[in-house]
Amino acid sequence: MDWMYDLMEKTAVPMETPKAYGPFHLTFFIVGFLAVIFAAWKLRKLGDRGSRILLFSCGLFLFVTEIYKQLFYFFYIGHGTYQWWIFPFQMCSVPMYFLLIGPFLKNGPVRRGMYHFMMIYNLLGGVSAYFEPSGMVYPYLTLTLHSFLWHLTLVFVGLYLGLSGQTEKRMKDFGSASITLLALCLAAFLLNLAFWKASGGTMNMFFVGPANSSLIVFKDISRAAGWYVSTALYIPVVVLGGFLIFLPFWAWNRKRSRA
Repeated sequence: MDWMYDLMEKTAVPMETPKAYGPFHLTFFIVGFLAVIFAAWKLRKLGDRGSRILLFSCGLFLFVTEIYKQLFYFFYIGHGTYQWWIFPFQMCSVPMYFLLIGPFLKNGPVRRGMYHFMMIYNLLGGVSAYFEPSGMVYPYLTLTLHSFLWHLTLVFVGLYLGLSGQTEKRMKDFGSASITLLALCLAAFLLNLAFWKASGGTMNMFFVGPANSSLIVFKDISRAAGWYVSTALYIPVVVLGGFLIFLPFWAWNRKRSRA
């Protein structure tokens, strides 16, 4: 597959790794956030068919760009060796699947669970990544653009779902999204165990172990007290962060329902 390596090499445009809160980061942060907020607000009144097309299109964008990332790492960086740590089952990878599946489902508990999860936890993930961008920057332009655009898409989808009426925004819906989170964490942990030997201990989906976390603060906790302590603290922190994201939507929904 030398031709594939050559193809990936042509896209390997080197760049100086962007610094946190440097010009590259701030441009995407400010302009990108303003753009997705404006787009989510303007598109909030789309009908059911238009909404399904929009969300599926977002999922298709994530899917196509993720294929490129996987190929780039396998052929160009790994020289034919799979890089298990980029297996697409992190919290910020889940919307790729939900957006491809959800628009084809009837409006029921499964679809609502997916949409509430994306409104709360993927919006949290997209915003958090921009505040702490170390996981989004690479010495290659295409990979960096992929990550920045990916997380902007998560922010857009979360805002759109919250503003468009696609989600009900009741307290029990936060519970539904959190149960989805816990189920995904369990699935991620089982995947980490299943591919522990194959990945050489590098696969850590959802950062729940048994490998030490690579996240800021939690990586220090992992080293000092073990991955299980880090995980036991990390999941409640994520749930708390999700609740803070959910509160403004909940309050806005209550205000509208009383009007």
